[in-house]
Amino acid sequence: MNDQSLSGVGGLVCSTRMRGTRCDVATTVGLVGSYGGLNAGDEAILTVAIAQLRAAVADVEIVVFSRDCDHTRRHHDVERVVAADAAEREDLLAEIERLDLMLLGGGGILYDREVDFYLRLVRLAQKAGIATATYAVGAGPLERPADRASVAEVLNRMDLITVREAAAKRLLEESGVERAITVTADPALLLEADPFTERMLEREGLGAGLRLIGMSVREGGRAMSEIAETEYHDLLANAADFMVDRFEAQVVFVALEHKDIREAHRVIGRMALPECAWVLKRSYGPRQLLGLMEHLDMAVGMRLHFLLFAASAGVPVVALPYATKVRDFLRSLDLDAPDPERAAHAGALLSRIDRLWDRRDEQIDHVRERLPRRQDAARENVRLAVDLLNRAAAAAS
Repeated sequence: MNDQSLSGVGGLVCSTRMRGTRCDVATTVGLVGSYGGLNAGDEAILTVAIAQLRAAVADVEIVVFSRDCDHTRRHHDVERVVAADAAEREDLLAEIERLDLMLLGGGGILYDREVDFYLRLVRLAQKAGIATATYAVGAGPLERPADRASVAEVLNRMDLITVREAAAKRLLEESGVERAITVTADPALLLEADPFTERMLEREGLGAGLRLIGMSVREGGRAMSEIAETEYHDLLANAADFMVDRFEAQVVFVALEHKDIREAHRVIGRMALPECAWVLKRSYGPRQLLGLMEHLDMAVGMRLHFLLFAASAGVPVVALPYATKVRDFLRSLDLDAPDPERAAHAGALLSRIDRLWDRRDEQIDHVRERLPRRQDAARENVRLAVDLLNRAAAAAS
């Protein structure tokens, strides 16, 4: 740990308790990420980070650097919210200088053309002598040399680096990060559900007793880049029709970002049985979406946190090819990941769905056995952050 970083936490006196690491003195922690209601997965990460910090630090002031301050104030119990993209440098620096620790992440925020938005705040903290760390961050795609150089420059000055998947560690090391990198797990694995009641189902037009299959779609991305947009929507529509017909189910499209709604309607528009498909009409927070999963018989989707919510709730999952982070999550649970080279093959996709339906109880038991290990890894994020404060305080005393 460099001397510069110690100055940000020099006044802290922390102690280790029998059940993990705790900090017993007033501490101010800043959270930097894709926060502000843009994505339910990122909001789940923020929800858990806040809860974990409050459990681990006796007297903590939490400052969130948000893209939508009003949203963050309405949905999260934090002391201060700062406009990450609107505030002047002097205003940001005044907020940053109050911190004892700045946490970057989690979520997949280190990717081409966006890294400097987040790293700008971390650079200011490092120049001000504030301790900085990543918090189960994700990375990629990261192909632009300038962006790789920026990531390496900032992360090599950090006091602690944790990533949520092995692929992120490999990518950061390839980009020039030389500091030790610890692979933990996505904090959202620790999210606690709010009930999604029968009345809430009825308001969505989904009465009790229906067999429901959740589906998450988004724009095609790299995994589907070899096929035309219409063919991509046809592929998903065929999968939805197959599940309606084969399993006598209703398909519920769950949007984690607002733009997912448009993609869902495009898929439904190409279905032969559109009357058996719904898009959730209301907006729900991550805890409610996790509660919704308990009503599903199966989940088929692209979004990482849709699959994570389903697996956490004991729902069998089939991943649609999308990103490395999805494959890494599946592999962390010892589940088969989709083959990107066969992403556009309808027969292969329908076969995977059909096979899982027949073996869904096996997958539920399989995931139930492995999930606690991943949740323990997710708890390491806050433990390592507080341990950083402990070591910094000991070095400064």
